[in-house]
Amino acid sequence: MPEMVRKSLDAPDERVARTGWLTRLMRRPEAGVLVGLVATFVIFALLPGAKSLYSLQGAMTFLTLAAELGILAAAVALLIIAGEFDLSIGSMIGFAGIVIGLLVTRLGWPLWAAIGTAFMVALVVGYLNGLITVKTRLPSFIVTLASLFILRGLSIGITRAVTGRTQIPYILDNPPDPWTAALFNGHVLTGFFRWMGEMGWIAVKGDGTPFVPGIPMSIVWWIAVTSAAAWVLSQTRFGNWIYAAGGDPVVARNVGVPVARVKITLFIVTACAATLLATIQVMEAGSADTVRGTLKEFEAIIAAVIGGVLLTGGYGTVLGAAFGALIFGLVQMGIFYTGIDTDWFKVFLGLVILLAVLVNNYARARALGERSAS
Repeated sequence: MPEMVRKSLDAPDERVARTGWLTRLMRRPEAGVLVGLVATFVIFALLPGAKSLYSLQGAMTFLTLAAELGILAAAVALLIIAGEFDLSIGSMIGFAGIVIGLLVTRLGWPLWAAIGTAFMVALVVGYLNGLITVKTRLPSFIVTLASLFILRGLSIGITRAVTGRTQIPYILDNPPDPWTAALFNGHVLTGFFRWMGEMGWIAVKGDGTPFVPGIPMSIVWWIAVTSAAAWVLSQTRFGNWIYAAGGDPVVARNVGVPVARVKITLFIVTACAATLLATIQVMEAGSADTVRGTLKEFEAIIAAVIGGVLLTGGYGTVLGAAFGALIFGLVQMGIFYTGIDTDWFKVFLGLVILLAVLVNNYARARALGERSAS
């Protein structure tokens, strides 16, 4: 009998049996989008124009596009994982830009004060979206759809009433604090890129300055926002609350998760992410436009879905949403550089969405099947 007990103790426990790296990879929410990203890189590499697309200048172009969407996608991914939607972020982009533009051009405020006020407005909008959703138990789809129209209408109505038009130009003409603009529209590692140009490693203009002066601040902001969101989701108790709130809010409340507070906080986060993107766009263009941000809410949801975030909540990662944004930027610029008719962009994007969802569903079902069989 002791010998039998010893053998049973020495036998490996099925619950802690090791799994292969491929199985572990397939269990990751971003497995499908990672495969799709590699496939997209390969496909465009085989088409004419790939040399320009994958040059330093081409890469910075599609990375900038991906960064602007990725800032939104990181926040939207967190909210969807928590089981909610925010359709107002596109209109929030336009409204925040108008707030900045009017305060600077009409009231003479410094940029930092105007930007700070825009973020305060975003905090209020996000709080109201979240509060109405959790208090009335209305679908967030309906609540934020109403906010979408309210914010867009306010943007157009206020701007026309004050300026007589729908755009606010000359925001950056002689601002009292130009360093603020550089924080959102400057470049980093400019000295390093200048040195690479002098060494002949990257293309330069006639005066010797590189065509790519450095890494745009939009990419830096994207990395910062994505890293912060990923850390919160995977390394903090609040991240566990997000998964719990989206997985089963009733059970989450019963075990002490402050579901209402989590969701309201995330609505504020999405509104602030939209304001950050609005600030970047205003600093890049030097103007504000009431229609800016149109359909960005759907593009952000698309990036999150492509990245493996379930629309039903409780599943997904911020990294997957970042990969989804990268695919979006790569496809958009890849079609341009390879000479494909850009009218087909949305068709291609729709196919990518469908394929990504199918792959994610297959990967998740296979992972669960192997887990249940083990």
